[in-house]
Amino acid sequence: MNDEDNNKKASVESELLRHLAEGTASSTGPDFFRSLVHHLASALGVRYAFVTQCTDKTLTRVRTLAFWAGQDFGENFEYALAGTPCENVIAGNVCYYPNDLQSLFPRDPGLAEWRAESFLGIPIRDSWQNVLGHLAALDDKPLPDKPTGMSILQIFAARAGAELERKRAEDALRESYAQLAKKNRYETIISKVTRAVHQSIKLQDVFENAVEVLSKNIDRADSVTIYLVEGQEVVMKAYKGYSNQYIEQLRRIPYPKGFRWKVITEGKPRYSPDADIDTFIDPATREMGVKSYLCMPIRYEGKTWGTITILSLQRNAFDEEELNLLEIVAHQIETAINNAQQAEALRKALRELEQLKNQLHAEKTYLQEEIKTEYNFEEIIGHSEPIKTVLRKVEQVAHTDTTVLITGETGTGKELLARAIHNLSPRKDRPLVKVNCGAIAAGLFESELFGHEKGAFTGAVQQRIGRFELADRGTIFLDEVSELPLDTQVKLLRVLQEGEFERVGSSKPIKVDVRIIAATNRNLNDAVRNGTFRSDLYYRLNVFPIEVPALHERKSDIPLLVNFFLTKFARKHGKEIRGVSKNTMDRLARYPWPGNIRELQNVIERAVVVSEGPEIEIDESLLKLNAGSKSQASDTLEDVERIHILRILEQTGWVIDGKQGAASLLGMN
Repeated sequence: MNDEDNNKKASVESELLRHLAEGTASSTGPDFFRSLVHHLASALGVRYAFVTQCTDKTLTRVRTLAFWAGQDFGENFEYALAGTPCENVIAGNVCYYPNDLQSLFPRDPGLAEWRAESFLGIPIRDSWQNVLGHLAALDDKPLPDKPTGMSILQIFAARAGAELERKRAEDALRESYAQLAKKNRYETIISKVTRAVHQSIKLQDVFENAVEVLSKNIDRADSVTIYLVEGQEVVMKAYKGYSNQYIEQLRRIPYPKGFRWKVITEGKPRYSPDADIDTFIDPATREMGVKSYLCMPIRYEGKTWGTITILSLQRNAFDEEELNLLEIVAHQIETAINNAQQAEALRKALRELEQLKNQLHAEKTYLQEEIKTEYNFEEIIGHSEPIKTVLRKVEQVAHTDTTVLITGETGTGKELLARAIHNLSPRKDRPLVKVNCGAIAAGLFESELFGHEKGAFTGAVQQRIGRFELADRGTIFLDEVSELPLDTQVKLLRVLQEGEFERVGSSKPIKVDVRIIAATNRNLNDAVRNGTFRSDLYYRLNVFPIEVPALHERKSDIPLLVNFFLTKFARKHGKEIRGVSKNTMDRLARYPWPGNIRELQNVIERAVVVSEGPEIEIDESLLKLNAGSKSQASDTLEDVERIHILRILEQTGWVIDGKQGAASLLGMN
């Protein structure tokens, strides 16, 4: 090369250096790369120029950082190096192909598209001489046989390497800040969900809080949902980011459709980076434009209860960090489910305890009422044939659960027979609950028999357990059953047929196992004919009838009964009584006893009270006093009170409240 050629080369290189230096002097970062390729193309007189960065450690792919496309900057692109002229450059070599480029690299379709004839490529290295990318120039016409200004180009390749290193450092710092911000956001999610779990035992509150914080703090999370399994469906319980159209379509998803059911049945999380090729995505979710999703099972006690799902409109939206985060949130929701289950178990236990408390209180009240009346279950005294017949029937029916109807006059001892049947039955360790149907005020029959809920009617200030519920697994004795009103008879019939009823003010059926013994001093056949007693109920009650004989039908038992009552009342009143005179006994045997055994009992107690000697004398005057009125001799205090209340009600025209009402006249608040 002569001096003229050297001078010419130096001039070209100087011009190239000046051109590139002026074009890139004030630029850094992305602007530097754009200026570099623009001025490189201009200085070399070529159509295309670009600078790239390797996208992976294998150095098999690159992506452009700036691309001059002839008249303007083109869109950046990524491509594989295999079969391209750039492959050898990234291997660390300066490559120059002045012509026939397409024939040299027939596997590179981009060369034909650009009509490229020539190529110049220089590797870009970092300060440790590692290849980071390359600087390339292409033209649609041949270049000179020898490259011009190669040393200058290598200087700017080194400058590009420095910019790439700086860019990498900035990217790493930016990524570090992003990761820190992401970490803070994720810690916020965990903190808020954990706080919600511990602040509320309501699952719905926890669900709504979880979808809210996940939606706000996860990048690229376009919608978040929580589903729970209900039978053969998964049901949306909380959501963010859904339009009304898709809420309705996705509110309930039947088994086994979609990826949610796949997660539930397998019990494993599922991440789909590209929903377009996902075969488990449902049509509605696809229609939303979802491109990727993450679905985590919610498990509790070895069973999958539901899912948490995050949907994104971008492909590859999530990574392992989101997967781990969602797993933590799922565990927190599992804790919430456990808390809710324990709270419900506690509420149930408290309800059962309250019911038991109410039942024990009711039993205590009932037993206290029963204690006020003396009962001796062996007080069925007598050897007469009529009473033996009755006792044989008692023995026959006692060990069964058969319904018994006891009939007989007032005062014949129907309740004693009912107690004897109960005490000989397998139910003897459970209560025998007595209900005097004739003593229940009108309008209170259902409450008395079946109980009521708090607020069921005016004055129902607390829940009350009815007599049937109190008698569960025991026996109920319905005395004076003929006094039941017709509407209550219907409900009693249902208990007999189905063993269930509802408390007043409740629609929840209560099942009971109760044996029914009914008693009446009326002729129920007449009541059925008169329309005051249902025939179907009568037939249900009259399964095993027992008729108790009147005292005048068993006169041979009178001496036994007299001696029994003498002993009882002498002990009660602290008197020494040996017996009665023969005249008195004969007189008692002749008397018709309209009030039956109860009347005899009252006469003997009165005689013991007035007796001044060891032997009782009962004259005609004492019996006449008793015979003045059947009701006077036979009625209990309960009967007298009932009759008095009914008379007052009739007197006031059944007006209860007010100064002239029955409550005021009876001295009741």
